[in-house]
Amino acid sequence: MQQSPDKQYQAQRITLIGAAIDAVLGVLKIIFGILAHSSALVADGIHSLSDLLTDFLVVAIIKYSHQEPDEEHPWGHARFETIGTVILGCILVAVAGAMAFESISTLIKSEVIPLPEWPALVIAAISVGAKEVIFRYTLAVGKRIKSDLIIANAWHSRTDAFSSIIVFVGVAGAMSGLIWLDALAAVIVAFIVAKIGWELTWKSIQELVDTALPEAKITAYTDVIMKVEGILSVHSFKSRTMGSQSLLEMHLQVAPHLSASEGHFIGDKAVIMLMSEFEDIGHIIFHIDTYDDEAEFNGSHILPVRTEISHLLWEHLDEIGQPDLGISRLVLFYRNDSVEIELMLLDNPVNKSIDLDDLESRLNQLFQQHEWFRSIHLWQGTQPAKL
Repeated sequence: MQQSPDKQYQAQRITLIGAAIDAVLGVLKIIFGILAHSSALVADGIHSLSDLLTDFLVVAIIKYSHQEPDEEHPWGHARFETIGTVILGCILVAVAGAMAFESISTLIKSEVIPLPEWPALVIAAISVGAKEVIFRYTLAVGKRIKSDLIIANAWHSRTDAFSSIIVFVGVAGAMSGLIWLDALAAVIVAFIVAKIGWELTWKSIQELVDTALPEAKITAYTDVIMKVEGILSVHSFKSRTMGSQSLLEMHLQVAPHLSASEGHFIGDKAVIMLMSEFEDIGHIIFHIDTYDDEAEFNGSHILPVRTEISHLLWEHLDEIGQPDLGISRLVLFYRNDSVEIELMLLDNPVNKSIDLDDLESRLNQLFQQHEWFRSIHLWQGTQPAKL
């Protein structure tokens, strides 16, 4: 979840260019809004300066949130981006509230309100053009470096252009005699700012409480996983976001007779396919199951561990008069309520004289007394393994 130095440079460069434009526009709007008697233009100037705050916050976030994981932050620093966004969103909502309060107070006052003058129209028009240019430039950079943060900041600039259009209409209407239209335009701008702030805050809060990804996205991930040969099902699928990255945890079910290494290899194949198919995925944790551990589990079946099964095996071999049976390997296959046992016998003269079918049948009968038992199979060293 770390950007390359070149991508970080491009992200910081376009953000600083946008910040410079926001600073110039904000100051011009406020000054000419006061001089030209346009409260809507003053409100829009505050909006532009709030964009300036956003730009500086983005620069700081890009520098810090993409640092490599360390001992205190083993998952990386992307959450700092989220926290910064929450703070920014709250500031925007507060600024919008103050703007709306001032404009509504102006509307309900009985005193004569000075008419806006033509410089307000000129500055509003300049703002629309400048913000549209920076929007398109920032969006292009964001798509090129695949940065959701930069793309979001581009759309934030586009909202400033929209608010400037509203200001232009409001000022023009007020100059035509509809005096109240300028103050109404300021209220609409305040609403836009508040909406942006709330959306930023709410989205970030959802991330901080580890809200799952949309169902459609999980389905898309699952479809890719099920294309991997050897995977029987996907369950216990958990997802969350950190910054612009998706973090996934899942259980992958494979056939019970696969080795641990083969099961893990299949899981790695699934990870590679997901990472190549979806660029938003930052990290995947998978657990290999040989059965669906989400299925109902019968609590009366307490499955024994290897040492217990080995001890019982030697007891039963002793019962049937085979205490010296040469065993090269004991393999256990666990299911959700039972265990399969597989014995590989040494290829020696003593074992060759044994009737494997009869021995397997007798061991199956003896093990039947254990409720966790499923089956036992015997193989000699030279006999081919089951496929």
